[in-house]
Amino acid sequence: MSIPFGYVSPEQQMRDKADYARKGIARGRSVVVLQYEHGILFVAPNPSRALHKISEIYDKIGFAAVGRYNEFEALRLGGIRYADINGYNYARDDVTARGLANLYAQNLGQIFTESPKPFEVEIVVAEVGDSAEEDHIYRLTFDGSVFDETGLVAMGGQAEAVAGRLKERYREGMPLAEALEAALFALTEPGGERPPAGQLEVAVLDRNRPHRKFLRLNGPRLEQALAEGRPQDAASEAESGTAQASDLPPTAPEGDIDTGSNG
Repeated sequence: MSIPFGYVSPEQQMRDKADYARKGIARGRSVVVLQYEHGILFVAPNPSRALHKISEIYDKIGFAAVGRYNEFEALRLGGIRYADINGYNYARDDVTARGLANLYAQNLGQIFTESPKPFEVEIVVAEVGDSAEEDHIYRLTFDGSVFDETGLVAMGGQAEAVAGRLKERYREGMPLAEALEAALFALTEPGGERPPAGQLEVAVLDRNRPHRKFLRLNGPRLEQALAEGRPQDAASEAESGTAQASDLPPTAPEGDIDTGSNG
């Protein structure tokens, strides 16, 4: 029996799909998720204020994603509908990250197997518990594989390098400011510049908050956390530079010249 022209074995199709999805995910920026003293922290470089990589799914469940926005947004909305229906029909405590992870695994697995084009996404579903031991972090890949993570996760972009840098700074029970500093250290390439606060998307699942545990950190709240997490030597240098500048005599005015702004 002759093999038809253009025939591709199922094994090769699966490999091609996997390579396609991995390349698409690697083109994006990394996202990190890690446990801290009072819950779970999500950090992502994201200049957009409208298109979120990090979101709330339910009372104590958060969602983070990398890859194609329209694809992971469809997953997020489907997860919210699932949570709302089950919370209404049964009880709010019956909505769990594990249940959502199973739902996403089935959807992603079916798309990867049956669709010509797989989803170019990787997602995390996290649930904060009453203690760190009861926290759950599930990472799901484009083919529906589920990984039960402990402590920290890095995905998208140069995920392996980011995870390696994050492990250098991570420790159990870190305060929020220290955890945020560790996340930024991991997300910044050696010799590169850290993204400013205005280009960061940061959120927490705080076990101490009543009812809804999800909270976005932005504006003054984020600025304060960044300042508290700054290494002491950097803070000392900044204070020293300010003091030296204040000791200089004032310069004579040179006229009303508008030097403009870099934006």
